[in-house]
Amino acid sequence: MASNVTGSRRLAAVALMAIALLTWIAPSARAADQVNSYAVEGVVNADGSLSVKATLTFDGAAPNTFEQQLVTATRTADDLEYRYRITDIAATSGAQALEANVTVGPRTTTISIPTAGSAEPVTLSYVVHGAAIATDDGASTTVRWPLLQGLSVPVATFDATVAVPGMFNVIDCAAGAPATPGACTSYGGGTHDSPNPGFHDEGRAAGEVVVAILRFPKGVVAVNEDLRQVWSLDRAFSAAPLPLGIAAGLLVLGGLALWAAHRKVGSDAGIGVQPTPVAEFHPVGPGQSEFRVLDGVRPGEIGTVVDERVDPVDVTATLLDLAVRGHLLITEVPPESAHAATEWTFSRRASEDQLQAYERTLLDAVAPVQGEPVKVSNLAGSVGAVIGQVQSELYDMVVARGWFARRPDATRNRWGLIGWVALGVAVVLTLLLAAFTTFGLTGLALIALALGVLFVAQEMPARTAAGTGILGGLDALRGSLLTQPVDTLPAGAGLNQLSMILPYAIVLGGKDRWLQAVAAADADAEPDSTDLDWYHGPEGWHLEDLPASLANFVTTVQGTLFSR
Repeated sequence: MASNVTGSRRLAAVALMAIALLTWIAPSARAADQVNSYAVEGVVNADGSLSVKATLTFDGAAPNTFEQQLVTATRTADDLEYRYRITDIAATSGAQALEANVTVGPRTTTISIPTAGSAEPVTLSYVVHGAAIATDDGASTTVRWPLLQGLSVPVATFDATVAVPGMFNVIDCAAGAPATPGACTSYGGGTHDSPNPGFHDEGRAAGEVVVAILRFPKGVVAVNEDLRQVWSLDRAFSAAPLPLGIAAGLLVLGGLALWAAHRKVGSDAGIGVQPTPVAEFHPVGPGQSEFRVLDGVRPGEIGTVVDERVDPVDVTATLLDLAVRGHLLITEVPPESAHAATEWTFSRRASEDQLQAYERTLLDAVAPVQGEPVKVSNLAGSVGAVIGQVQSELYDMVVARGWFARRPDATRNRWGLIGWVALGVAVVLTLLLAAFTTFGLTGLALIALALGVLFVAQEMPARTAAGTGILGGLDALRGSLLTQPVDTLPAGAGLNQLSMILPYAIVLGGKDRWLQAVAAADADAEPDSTDLDWYHGPEGWHLEDLPASLANFVTTVQGTLFSR
């Protein structure tokens, strides 16, 4: 019995010793937490390509997989980018080929190698194209490449030997973090005893680099760099002397061209001609003057000559002028409730006074020969469709009178079309220049000039010498409307004279003082609903109400006709 117990104890002791032995030798079988040795055999070929063969010896068994990420694009401070191409990627473990998974990204190539169960060192090989870069003076070729980079595990010891096709005159080595590498532990070569350069470094963390740099005289190694411009806002719109000078020169020359075009095309003819009277206050007795319109010039035509366009006020003044001349009766309708808007109606009247084409078109729309009176609230439907025709006929009228050589709106449209086309072309050119060159400022200058054409287009209509004379006469009439004493009109014809003046004063200025003169003519307490033959007010309406009524009428008509 004692013998059996003793035997059992011996077996237990042997088992414990075996476990201890296994524990002692176990580190050689555990997964590695670093690369013990990273040894590179490189070859700089005469065509500039660089062959790299890296042998990784792990501290323990190889991990299931490891990755190495190779940078394929590096950017310089001046918006240039070097591109590298990686080919012939292969991985082995001893005599066994490993199926490397290669992922090519826009700026990196990532190699993932399955190494589970590999008992021997792992070899990774590839060829780099684009690492042979010409120096600024073109007298040398620099081969620069991180022989160690983007490894997923740390490296204890790094060694590299690079075979070269000829003598090199510069050798350097940098190691550490990719953004700020320092000096390698040691490097050298190029001597009789050691013609090929060698590099050594120690203690590199995962992802850190060891960069080998060799410079060869021109002709030893061919340049194979792939250098590209990288787009950036600063590069596209460079303020360097050449791009800035071209843009500034283009702005100056283009501005002068626009100024010359405006002077040639858009300047009025006959500058300095004598003013042509349009209307006047003609003396008819001591201290009395009568307002007379010369040559039948109408308010709408006046407004078109002044600003070279048919404005809402020109059409409204034409309506009032038609009423004053006996073609139209404007009747103010009392509101249906205290909160209702004021309403007016237009009624056609018989008159022997001659009408221009634009006046007839407008009159037929607001007050047809037959039918019920048209309300202002319905003008958008009855007149809205013909407003464009009224404006067109009014432009034709000022051309027919010889005040413009061609229609102002046609001139503006033609130059506006040139401006829009120029703007479209300038925008496209700017995009192209900014995308592919450093001359984006030139495109912005072109855009500015195109906008200048659009602005100048509004000023391109030009008056003839006759039109310039009429404009001078209108300036004189404006002065008279603003300064002529309102109490000098002939006795007995005051309301008629004031009525004739109002459409012209609405266009040229001074209407308030002439409206107040109408209101001042109300010398009694009796209602004046029908005292004016062209404007009838509601029951109890007085002449002193005309300024407010007419101001409301003008605002309402313009809003109704032109807010479509």
